[in-house]
Amino acid sequence: MEFVFDKEKNKEKIESFKMFIQDHKETPGVLMPVLQEAQEIFGYLPREILQLISSSLRIPMAEIYGVATFYSQFSFIPKGKNTISVCLGTACYVKGAQAILEEIETVLGIKAGSTTPDLKFSIDSTRCVGDCSLAPVIVINEDVYAKVTKDKVKELIEKYRSEV
Repeated sequence: MEFVFDKEKNKEKIESFKMFIQDHKETPGVLMPVLQEAQEIFGYLPREILQLISSSLRIPMAEIYGVATFYSQFSFIPKGKNTISVCLGTACYVKGAQAILEEIETVLGIKAGSTTPDLKFSIDSTRCVGDCSLAPVIVINEDVYAKVTKDKVKELIEKYRSEV
């Protein structure tokens, strides 16, 4: 699914971002801080913003994509209000984390690395959250859930779906 970036709705953010670029364009190694600022302001890196960066800094799009795809901190799709991170580290994987991830994907109707069309949920897989003794672990926003089972998935998602 492709998300449409609304330039009119983001007009103030775009102007603020243009000022940031203007203030920093002479800084050596400017691309990384500009991409980080874009991610911070917009929540992801929309194509239109990458084109703005390219034309403002005179850096080819291929180079910008090369940097942005190398670092996992950057996303090309908007993140949902609730981010579900499923630990797929060894301990969690051995205790069934892959099946839990698949259940979350089924319930939400999207794959890991995606966002629901209503922008309420995103799913990410992570390598280790550091709570191996509590495996399998998922993190929803900042909330850590231990010893999760497939049966708990719908209940957890409903908890966040019903929040205002």
